[in-house]
Amino acid sequence: MREAALLLTHCLLACLLLSSSQAARQGQDLRCGACRALVDEMEWAISQIDPKKMIQTGSFRINPDGSQSIREVPLARSEGNLLEMMESICERMGDYGERTDPSTNRKSYVRIKSRSGEAMDLSEASLDSRVTASLKFACETIVEQHEDEIIEFFAHETDNVKDKLCSKRTDLCDHALKMTHDEL
Repeated sequence: MREAALLLTHCLLACLLLSSSQAARQGQDLRCGACRALVDEMEWAISQIDPKKMIQTGSFRINPDGSQSIREVPLARSEGNLLEMMESICERMGDYGERTDPSTNRKSYVRIKSRSGEAMDLSEASLDSRVTASLKFACETIVEQHEDEIIEFFAHETDNVKDKLCSKRTDLCDHALKMTHDEL
């Protein structure tokens, strides 16, 4: 009888460890997906601004030698514009659905609403308001905790921002370097 109770205790402990491990992995998948979706949305928003539009930044004070420390930067990648984009970018998480990889059981997040109005293949995506709300919350948390890094990357970097920001800089995606670039 004592051995049966001990065996039952071990089984329950193993089940608890397994379920907490799965919950942690799902939380990581959600944060990673939110970061990658955030990057996609920021890149798309930046691409919609005329690259020829410039804005003056710097100090408008006159230096003792009569000069000013003003420089022109592209509007799309200016700090003010990026901050403005980040205020509403997480609202777009409602355009994403959840997809589960059948071989690894890992979650990823895919756009379910086309920006151009064309039909999209939604056969592998599940649409769930709880997932959307969780993705939005994760996005807002990322923006709040990593605002400086996001601005730094989008102001200066243009190549492979998803991997650089979400994996290397913030460690939100430890498995993302193994994912294809079109997955979130």
